[in-house]
Amino acid sequence: MKLNIQNETSRLKAVILGTAKSNGPTPKAEDCYDPKSKQHVLAGTYPKEKDMIPEMEAVAKVLRKYDVTVYRPEIIKDYNQIFARDISFVIEDKLIISNILPDRDQEIHATEYVWSTVGNENIIKLPEECHVEGGDVMPWNDYIFIGTYTGEDYPDYITARTNIEAVNALAELFPNKKVKAFELRKSNTDPKENALHLDCCFQPIGKDKAIIHKNGFLIEEEYQWLVDYFGKDNVFEITKDEMYDMNSNIFSISEEVIISEQNFTRLNTWLREQGFTVEEVPYAEIAKQEGLLRCSTMPLIRE
Repeated sequence: MKLNIQNETSRLKAVILGTAKSNGPTPKAEDCYDPKSKQHVLAGTYPKEKDMIPEMEAVAKVLRKYDVTVYRPEIIKDYNQIFARDISFVIEDKLIISNILPDRDQEIHATEYVWSTVGNENIIKLPEECHVEGGDVMPWNDYIFIGTYTGEDYPDYITARTNIEAVNALAELFPNKKVKAFELRKSNTDPKENALHLDCCFQPIGKDKAIIHKNGFLIEEEYQWLVDYFGKDNVFEITKDEMYDMNSNIFSISEEVIISEQNFTRLNTWLREQGFTVEEVPYAEIAKQEGLLRCSTMPLIRE
């Protein structure tokens, strides 16, 4: 397979979409990886497999409608394999295997059949000290935008997924790119004060537009840099509640076509006003795990 990812929005040709099949039982609150999942476990509203499977199949149907080749992970019994973006990501023609939470190692092997078709010279496993997840990494033409957290208390945050060592390693791997890192706000307890990944508070769309949530960024100047880069009139600012619902975590099939959650009324109206075709899907149950459409898709080839 000849990989090609230069940005977030060029016409999608091939993608890995996670699966909710054999998702396993509701976790214990103390075993949750993020505050939103924990919140739903404690409230008795954690999503059920029977509700999540149709949501993911609705996405697969839309992707196939646009002639996208869709790969799914091999099923691991009683194991959460929804968020394919966490475990690997593509920049240019390179597949980078993430160093993720140790409990999730099995997820990598479930997609091995896909990346075994990629030449070994194009598969990169970063050094062990480099922590990174794909939700924090966004190729955007000349840039690679990366969400990170560099506080001394990094080890205390299960929600801090990408460290400065990974940012530096990616900068070395892609010297022709401008690597721009952004400090994200982290909380182990309050999902409305936690940007789990960069795509939980920001995402570029189309050719020159973006969705953003100011409070997801720890440093206002870094948020402002993005607003200035895209232009204030091209940026859709989402509220704290909209960030909590994952409004920035939609997914682009092309510069013109976006898959979005059906309840994102304000966002979807704005997208259509900007000329986008919006393919609405139900994804509110998946969202209870602090991830949405971008988190559960891992693009392999864009034109």
